[in-house]
Amino acid sequence: MASRKAKINPESDSYKNVRSNNDDNTISDEDGSITDIADLEMKDIEGIGPTTARKLREAGIISVLELAVTSADQLSLDIECSKDTAATYIMEAQRLLRKSHVLEKEFVNANSLLEKRKSLLRCSTGSKSLDQLLLGGVETQAVTEFYGEFGSGKSQICHTLCAMAKQPISEGGLDGGVIYIDTEGTFRPERLSQIAMARGFDPMLVLKNVAICKVYNSSHLELIIKDLGRYINEFNAKLVIIDSIISLHRAEYLGRGTLADRQQRLNAILHKLIRLAEMFNIAIVITNQVQSSPDMFFGDPTKAAGGNIIAHTSTYRIYLRKSGENRIAKMIDSPYHPYSDIRFTVNEKGVDDVKEKPESKKSKFI
Repeated sequence: MASRKAKINPESDSYKNVRSNNDDNTISDEDGSITDIADLEMKDIEGIGPTTARKLREAGIISVLELAVTSADQLSLDIECSKDTAATYIMEAQRLLRKSHVLEKEFVNANSLLEKRKSLLRCSTGSKSLDQLLLGGVETQAVTEFYGEFGSGKSQICHTLCAMAKQPISEGGLDGGVIYIDTEGTFRPERLSQIAMARGFDPMLVLKNVAICKVYNSSHLELIIKDLGRYINEFNAKLVIIDSIISLHRAEYLGRGTLADRQQRLNAILHKLIRLAEMFNIAIVITNQVQSSPDMFFGDPTKAAGGNIIAHTSTYRIYLRKSGENRIAKMIDSPYHPYSDIRFTVNEKGVDDVKEKPESKKSKFI
């Protein structure tokens, strides 16, 4: 780990002159020296000594950010302490990050929050119409869910986002790495290379920018999400994709008797993802499967799997469905997006806009 130019002490006055830079996860002092957030050490957290720091490292928690997003229940099991003690460690880590201006204070003015949200990064989906539905693209510090039946374009959107995320921010990208967690075996490097070539990108650079994690069971997925903060730092990820979030749990937890356990495990995963998105200023995209409602006689009987747990924890929810050769994306749930729908298509460029057919020159009158 590189040494920092300015030593950060939580009790010093230097915190008064510290400001954060969310684009590269650094803290900038007033004199212009740069401090990497990763250089904040566990010993800087009040109450954590060498023994506790060692236990945290053994549990895979090696940074202050990772500690700040850990749940008290999980931390108490990992380091064998009481839940109250674990909660104290987490709160002290969050307090250190607030003093460093990495996190906002507990209470901020709405106008300050509005100015901050104007500077959030957005990753283009590759389709102008789909970007317009999302008001600029997939947003950082949020969990965006795409759900639909097979062939509706979920994985194609994920592949296109992988290609777009490497691009500069000025060109609709995130200028960072991608972590692709594949639970259904749908990721294809050949398809990503084809999308990159069709869009004029360097295929090798795009492929090297994507870290693939093949997950085989629900316990493996939970373990990966638990250590995701470390992988985000390791791969300099600005986008995390999980395709799909529920397939493994849906296959392993069968019957109504296991439903409560399944939903609680999904709940823990999703809340960890939300905290990671906010702390690390990254975009998180999840795909979800669908199920049919046999008791519905009118309208579309298709609804998202996962019940209210996924519905409540996803920041933005988009429903995808087939429409002939094209696809339709509909905004189902959002704190501020308009509830509308758009049409897009899937071709060699991945997700793309539908080309309007030229009007016939023949007269409408005979």
